[in-house]
Amino acid sequence: MATRFADRVTRGRFSRAPWHLWVVGVLALIWNGFSAYDYLMTQTQNASYMAAFTPAQLDYFYGFPAWMIAFWALGVWSATAGAVLLLARSRFALTAFVLGVVGLIGASVYHLTNPAPPGVMDGAGLVITIVIFISQIALIWYARRMRDRGVLR
Repeated sequence: MATRFADRVTRGRFSRAPWHLWVVGVLALIWNGFSAYDYLMTQTQNASYMAAFTPAQLDYFYGFPAWMIAFWALGVWSATAGAVLLLARSRFALTAFVLGVVGLIGASVYHLTNPAPPGVMDGAGLVITIVIFISQIALIWYARRMRDRGVLR
């Protein structure tokens, strides 16, 4: 392991990041940053943000149990940290993205096993959850590739 690290340093593999790292990192930060914004607005019950939802949807959101909120927070903040760590070229980006998926799975279990009012997990809501899951798996794959290539330190 130490020799492999030394080889990467002496060959200059840590000196430059590929251009796509910056594109992926910035897009991941924007994508996950919106999730963080949504989490904050929901948890603080921001009136202007939450005005887009029906009273039944608000009751559903505000009635989440603590364990679900914990998984949601883990997913959102780990994924956002993963994007920042990716831009910082840290090998811990991979761990953060994995923790983000753990949080997403935990929160999704609640959503899929508890009846939600119309407009939350049907149609667009379900599609959004699937897109989030696919994007987070793609970020894990990407961070692992960058780590294995010596781009992340």
